[in-house]
Amino acid sequence: MIGLEWLKPSAFFGSLLYALIGVAVFWIAFVIIDKLTPYDLWGEIVEKKNLALAILLGSMCIAIGLIVAAAVHG
Repeated sequence: MIGLEWLKPSAFFGSLLYALIGVAVFWIAFVIIDKLTPYDLWGEIVEKKNLALAILLGSMCIAIGLIVAAAVHG
């Protein structure tokens, strides 16, 4: 049957492993970006309501996510 290949244990656990690796790489990249900036990103966005920084950080997160997805997918 077409579409049931993902139910095989090797495919399921492989996908789960790559998803966890992707999330870990994304989190590490975000922490590095947060440490490289001269101010607290979370405080600027949440407390000071800096919309421009939120948009910039959101676009950076999308870009990092695309890079990680392309690296994992091959």
